[in-house]
Amino acid sequence: MKGEKSEGIVYIAGAGCGNLITEAAKKLIEEVDVIIHDELLGEKVRELIERSKAEKIDAGKRAGRHRLKQDEINELLVKLAKEGKKVLRLKAGDPFIFGRGGEEMEYLAENGVRFAVVPGVSSAIAAPACAGIPITHRRYDPAVVFITGRQARERLNWDALAKLNATIVILMGMANLRENVKRLMEHGKDPETPAAIIQWGCCERQRVVCSKLRDIAEVAEREGVSSPAIVVIGDVVSVREKVVEFFEGFFD
Repeated sequence: MKGEKSEGIVYIAGAGCGNLITEAAKKLIEEVDVIIHDELLGEKVRELIERSKAEKIDAGKRAGRHRLKQDEINELLVKLAKEGKKVLRLKAGDPFIFGRGGEEMEYLAENGVRFAVVPGVSSAIAAPACAGIPITHRRYDPAVVFITGRQARERLNWDALAKLNATIVILMGMANLRENVKRLMEHGKDPETPAAIIQWGCCERQRVVCSKLRDIAEVAEREGVSSPAIVVIGDVVSVREKVVEFFEGFFD
């Protein structure tokens, strides 16, 4: 019944990008009764989950392949919490950056379930950093815009986005990469703008490909780059070329 308080609690937590999990999230993995986790987690995070004594439920949310639909996840969170259990909803990256954490939070509140939030390190900032690309830099664009590559076209003002002097970071950007790049250029984004794709950011298998905006989709196809990956579009990408010779990756 809505408005009725439950005995259990749900923790909506981010597992971070790759293996960049917080100490708070690690502690929850060890202490909760049930873990409902996403698929795109770092290897070390998966090891932590496997060692946990908690019941494990793989929600498996990836584009086009959902073991549990979002409505089913919402209902399961409420059910388990109302059974008096401590439930960890562990999401890749940060729960509130295209992670539907906001929807889950609203649903829990509507159903009288206590919850807490543990932010995670989003791939939107971590993956470029692990590739030697600062998404902000005083010599380049003074703003950053995060968008989802699966955004419905009618919900995004492509004209404003293309003309804004901001670095563009596209999460979940591979499936519609060619179309999104085309729309940016059609609305005025300079085809010569540097662009990069970071696949498996902050993991040992991380890959980075760079090109001009006009060529980035073709380069990605030629190099076989696929999801999970993020796209960075902006002059800050050029910094990588200056530092890459001395740049050491750190993924532990």
